[in-house]
Amino acid sequence: RPGLALCAGCGGRIQDPFLLRVSPDLEWHVACLKCAECGQPLDETCTCFLRDGKAYCKRDYSRLFGIKCAQCRAAFSSSDLVMRARDHVYHLECFRCAACGRQLLPGDQFCLRERDLLCRADHGPPHDGTTARGPRSP
Repeated sequence: RPGLALCAGCGGRIQDPFLLRVSPDLEWHVACLKCAECGQPLDETCTCFLRDGKAYCKRDYSRLFGIKCAQCRAAFSSSDLVMRARDHVYHLECFRCAACGRQLLPGDQFCLRERDLLCRADHGPPHDGTTARGPRSP
C-alpha cells in the first residue's frame, strides 16, 4: 500500500518502502511515529499506546492516563498489588490510616472520609453506615 496511505502523524502521503501500522486504520511514516508527549521514536522495539489519534510511549501513557494511587498520586505498574476503597485505588504501602499511620490490611475495618482512610480505632464505632470492611485485593 505504499503511495496510497496517509500518515497519521504528518498527514502526508506515505511513499516510503516501509510504513508503520499502529492500528487497522492508522499508518505512519517510520520517522513520524513518535510519542506525542516526549518525542521518543516509537518503532517495533518500543510499545506504542494510542489515545485520541495520538501515539504515546508506555511511560507517558501511564503517567497521563493511567489510574493513580489516591494517596501518593503515582501510577501503578502491572505487578503492583492494590487495595480499593469505593472508587479509590491505593498501593499496599499507601493504604494507611490518615490519623495514626497504621497500615490497613485486608479484613481490617476502616472508614473513608473524603480521601482520608481512618482505622476503626481512629474512627470509632460506625454511626452512619460509612464504615466498610476492607476488600481483599489480589
